[in-house]
Amino acid sequence: MLNTEHKKRIAILGSTGSIGTQALEVIEANPESFELEVLTANHNAKLLIAQALAYKPNAVVIANDALYDEVFDALDPHDIKVYAGANALNSIVEMETVDLVLTAMVGYAGLQPTIRAINAGKSIALANKETLVVAGELITKLAREKGVNIYPVDSEHSAIFQCLAGEFHNPIEKIILTASGGPFRGKDKAFLETVTKAQALKHPNWTMGAKITIDSASLMNKGLEVIEAKWLFNLRQDQIEVVVHPQSIIHSLVQFEDGSMKAQMGLPDMKLPIQYAMAYPDRLKSAFPRFDFRNFSQLTFEQPDLETFRNLQLAYDVLAKGGNAPCVLNAANEIAVAAFLNDELGFLQMPDLIESCLAKVAYIAHPSLEDYVQTDAETRRLAEELKVKY
Repeated sequence: MLNTEHKKRIAILGSTGSIGTQALEVIEANPESFELEVLTANHNAKLLIAQALAYKPNAVVIANDALYDEVFDALDPHDIKVYAGANALNSIVEMETVDLVLTAMVGYAGLQPTIRAINAGKSIALANKETLVVAGELITKLAREKGVNIYPVDSEHSAIFQCLAGEFHNPIEKIILTASGGPFRGKDKAFLETVTKAQALKHPNWTMGAKITIDSASLMNKGLEVIEAKWLFNLRQDQIEVVVHPQSIIHSLVQFEDGSMKAQMGLPDMKLPIQYAMAYPDRLKSAFPRFDFRNFSQLTFEQPDLETFRNLQLAYDVLAKGGNAPCVLNAANEIAVAAFLNDELGFLQMPDLIESCLAKVAYIAHPSLEDYVQTDAETRRLAEELKVKY
């Protein structure tokens, strides 16, 4: 049980997605440690209603205003408060009864609610990597000022965080983020020219939402994680390495200045990093499947192919450039992925579109929050215009 005076009260932003649904399983399995306060969703009203009826939160938010009546009619008789719209989503994280906000929303949409939660002094379990990709300097500075802890939920960053337990006074020489390689590991450009979204959505090791699965297939997900790691662990670009590890057993490694390395290992199961982030600094007993060496005769490692999978190189490039360049990368990628899923772009055209946006959107070396907002909007408009040319 957690060493707190009361159960840790959780708000889940994006409860109907892959991370959100698994977080609910963690809460259900640990009723003595966690209490659900808030659920939010974007469009999936039916699942949000089902979750609310099953878990009885204090309040829910449906971001799509048009779905408010449907959700209200279903939940009001059960004494569950119902709100709608972006403003409600941003305000709900400030509730006094919330201890920790799990940001499991997809993409740029997670930025503003995360800022509001930090300003309200709430601990953050961060599954929305785009928040730090877009505005890492702003977010980490604000968290320091407010004394707010950000606990990583991505399996790779959770692994680094776990490896650093008891080592925070020891400088990091480098970190190594592992990547499965996705469904197209080892394939060349000729093969990738004709791949379909159905092929790209078949990840070999992880079950995730569509956007992150496509990002994994293109290695953009690893690129976003490189940028996220820079801000989470206060690292230079040359301290962040990526290695392809197809078995997804070693989730990431830390190398210290004496040459020693620590790795965090386990079967690919997102519930473990979710639970670790929500329960930190405690480890809760779980029934998660256990790793058995007898089932894995070898663990292998390869260098990523940055020429074929250009998104990872683009991420390193914008990390080196800084300013609003990562914001441009993220916004262009969100449009590119949506276009690929809608059969409007080919797989190899996604990095082409992103690179075009990086070349055309004005660079701002020291952006404010308003600059990030404007950069995101400008990049999305440009990407929508450019995608029809491919």
